[in-house]
Amino acid sequence: MEVVRAHLIIHGRVQGVGFRWSMQREARKLGVNGWVRNLPNGKVEAVIEGERERVEALIGWAYQGPLLARVTKVEVRWEEPKGEKGFRVVG
Repeated sequence: MEVVRAHLIIHGRVQGVGFRWSMQREARKLGVNGWVRNLPNGKVEAVIEGERERVEALIGWAYQGPLLARVTKVEVRWEEPKGEKGFRVVG
């Protein structure tokens, strides 16, 4: 089992549409760890850690987001895992 960490910046209409809470729900269903937060510039930032297949599944979900979101771009940067526990909405 390969554990990976992905740092995401999600662009588009992603604030005020339940993106963070929906991502938290999806992350918990997939069994991945990390956090998600709104940025002052209107984007959403997230860190996801877990088995590669599960992390990639949540990244795939981020390209769509919840029903009212309109995602235009997802930036993904791979990092060394740091041992995140649980998945939380911050900020």
